[in-house]
Amino acid sequence: MDWSRAKTILILSFFLLNLVLGYQLWTTRSDLLEFDPSTASSTEEIQRLMKSKNIQINAEMPKEVPRMKEIVVQFDEKLTMDKPVPLEMPFKYSPLLSKGTSKDAAARAAIPNMDKYLYDPVLSANGTYVFHELYGAYPMFEVRLELTEQNGMIVAYRQEYADVKQEGDQKEQKVISPYTVLGSLIENYFPSGTVVSSIKLGYHGQTFNSQTMFLVPYWRVVGNGEIYYVHALNGAVDPPQKNKK
Repeated sequence: MDWSRAKTILILSFFLLNLVLGYQLWTTRSDLLEFDPSTASSTEEIQRLMKSKNIQINAEMPKEVPRMKEIVVQFDEKLTMDKPVPLEMPFKYSPLLSKGTSKDAAARAAIPNMDKYLYDPVLSANGTYVFHELYGAYPMFEVRLELTEQNGMIVAYRQEYADVKQEGDQKEQKVISPYTVLGSLIENYFPSGTVVSSIKLGYHGQTFNSQTMFLVPYWRVVGNGEIYYVHALNGAVDPPQKNKK
């Protein structure tokens, strides 16, 4: 037997085995990095916190934990107005029938880019339907469209419309889980007996000037009529805002 040749084959076999094991270890680690914390243990922890403070959640828990990034938007002066614009031909409109984004032909004909907005039941009230412009699948909470209803007809609208400016090499990051957000709010912010009525992922931010705005991924959580914005990348919580609805 050629022991030298057998030794070489044995070494190559071990080398190939180590490559296979190394690849399996790498793929397992990648799966862990992509692990969604919305697991049974997270749910159990939320339920424990809810029970301890008598918290109720009357909102659907989002299932998505996407990758997002900060954006800069610039308002379109031609499609952004400070005062309501009366409609020459009022029309009937029901956001419930349109499932959030407008599919109504009359609305699309009367209002520019109407199909690029998402209906917001949290802020809509007293004859005013509120929508937010979408960037991808998520609303920009500060870019609004408001429809004014009188006697069952939409008679005027006030619109804000923005274009997202091209970003540099900024990378998308995976947002924190809504379970993590709820856990933090329940433990540190919600008073006992809070009822959570809405949990929504979108973009929120501050105005640089009259035309430019810096928007960051945020979770918007509504509890007992107060709106909590939670930074979706680092978990920081803004002071709660009273819902004027």
